[in-house]
Amino acid sequence: MATTNYSRQREAIVNYLRSTTCHPTADTIYENIKKTYPKISLGTVYRNLNLLTAQGVILRLSCDDNKDHYDATTEPHHHFFCRCCKEVSDLPVKPFEPATLLGEASFSGRIESCFTYFQGVCPDCMNEEETV
Repeated sequence: MATTNYSRQREAIVNYLRSTTCHPTADTIYENIKKTYPKISLGTVYRNLNLLTAQGVILRLSCDDNKDHYDATTEPHHHFFCRCCKEVSDLPVKPFEPATLLGEASFSGRIESCFTYFQGVCPDCMNEEETV
């Protein structure tokens, strides 16, 4: 397997993702990394996100807003997607292991991970609905 050369820009992307819990999109990551690396291109950010995802360093989350969101927490955990503000957040519940066991019982392949997305309205958006 080929080794990947060190990249300060790639390291900056990982460090940014580790510093936030907001599950940013590539555009948001680009805007934040550009502050430190003004000559970085959006294409470079996308290439590095694809590489880091393939290496298992970060997670790519595909949500109903037609944008990929990224997460540096790779341990199994659930996410909540707000249909109003389109924010993605970690849901503080333990992963439901029986779901994986049920999948393995009815599937002859190998299941390596299980991700669950919950969708609804976040507390901030609910408060806004109540004040309108």
